Amino acid sequence: MPVIFRRKREASNLAATVSELEEAVAARDGDRTGRAFTAVINGVQSASDDEHALAGPRLAALLPAFPPTGPRSMLATAAGFCVERGADPVACAEPILDGVHQDLCDALEFARRWSAVGAADEELPEPDEKIIDDALPARLGVEAYEATRLALAWCSIESWQAPALAVLCRSAEVRRRHASALLPACRELSALARHDLKCLAHALAVLDDEPLVVLHRPTGTGFEVRIGGIGDNFQLHTLLAHVLVGGGHIPGDAPSAESVRLATDPEPARGRTRTIATGAFELLAPDGERIWNEGLPDDIPVVEGRRLLVLDEPTYQRSWNADRFFPQLPGTAGPTRVLTADETRTWFARTSAGDGIRRTS
Repeated sequence: MPVIFRRKREASNLAATVSELEEAVAARDGDRTGRAFTAVINGVQSASDDEHALAGPRLAALLPAFPPTGPRSMLATAAGFCVERGADPVACAEPILDGVHQDLCDALEFARRWSAVGAADEELPEPDEKIIDDALPARLGVEAYEATRLALAWCSIESWQAPALAVLCRSAEVRRRHASALLPACRELSALARHDLKCLAHALAVLDDEPLVVLHRPTGTGFEVRIGGIGDNFQLHTLLAHVLVGGGHIPGDAPSAESVRLATDPEPARGRTRTIATGAFELLAPDGERIWNEGLPDDIPVVEGRRLLVLDEPTYQRSWNADRFFPQLPGTAGPTRVLTADETRTWFARTSAGDGIRRTS
C-alpha cells in the first residue's frame, strides 16, 4: 500500500494540534474547527512516529463528529497515515471502517435513486462532483442536503481505500471484526463499474486461519493446509507449491527461496522486485472450473464446511512477478496434514472426477 502522505522534515507538535481540533469540534465552532483541521493535516505530515502512534486513535475517534458532507475521508486518511507510522490499527479501525461502510451504502443508494428515474439505457455518472447541481434533489427524489450527501459518497468512496487498507492490512483482528459486513457492499458497488475498489475488495476478502483441503489429482493424494493473510491466488499458488512440492509431498519443481520469502516475510515489502515465480499446478474448483491466479482464495468453493481445491498438471507454463499484492501483509500456508486414503477418497468423491484419477482426452 502506498504511503498516504509525503513526510516533511519540519518540526511538529501534533499532540497540541489534535487537542485543538478536539476542543473545536466539542465547541461546535466551525471556523475554529476548520483552522485546527488544516493544522492537523499539515502536522501529520511532519510528525515523528511516536507522535503518530498517539495521534492516530484520537483522530479516528473524531470521525463520527464530522458531518457526511464534510472532509471525513481526509480526516480518515490522516488517521490511516498514523497507522502506517505505528498507531494501533485495532484502536483506529472501527471509526474508519464505519465511515467506509456508510459511504458504500450511501453510494449504492445514490446509484439506485439515479437509475430509478433514468432511461433504461442511461449509464450511471462518473464520480465527479460536477453532478451536484440544482437539479440533483429532484433527480434523486430527496431534499438538497440528502442529495448532496449521497452524491458526495458516490464521488469520494475511492478516497476511503487508503485509510481502510491501513487498518485492514495490519491486523487480522480488524479483518475478523469488520470485513464480512463491508465486503458485500464493496462488491456490489464495484460491479457497477464506476469505481476502482479492487484493493479494498481484496483486503476485505483475505482469509485468516482458514483450513483448506487440497487434492492433487495426478497422485491421488490429499492434504489439509491452513492459510492466512494471502492477497491473491498468485501468492497462494507459490505457497502451496512451497509446502507440497518443497515439503516432499508431491513431485514437481519447488518455488525459489526468494519467491517464498517475498510471499511470507513478516517485514513489509520495500518496492518492487524482478523475482519471477513459475506455476506448478492448474488450480481447479471441485466442479473442474479453473480458479484463476488473478483471483482470491475466497473464490475457492466451500464443500461440507471446508474450502476444497483441486490441483492438476498445468495446461501451459505460467510465470509472474513474485511480489505480493499487499506489501504489509505476509501470507502463511501450513502446517500441512496428509489426509488418509479414506479421507482422500471421500473428498475426491465430491469433485467432478470422483475417483481422483485424472482422465485424458
